Amino acid sequence: MGLNGIGMTELIIVLVIALIVLGPKRLPEAGRSLGRGMREFKDSLSGGSKHDDDDDAFTEIGAVKSTKAAEPSAPTTTN
Repeated sequence: MGLNGIGMTELIIVLVIALIVLGPKRLPEAGRSLGRGMREFKDSLSGGSKHDDDDDAFTEIGAVKSTKAAEPSAPTTTN
């Protein structure tokens, strides 16, 4: 007996099907999206919003990285 009536065999079958359908590149992103959705749903039920600042931090970090990558560096010359 596993997680609420789900055995190890059923869990492996579901994971293999998800891997086949989504592929190895999209499976991690699908898992993250599912986790975020479950967290937001749980937070909305409990009224908590302690994770709201996390998404803002990730977008700020992404913006800083993208601006640094977009700035061309000056060529260095040696004499």
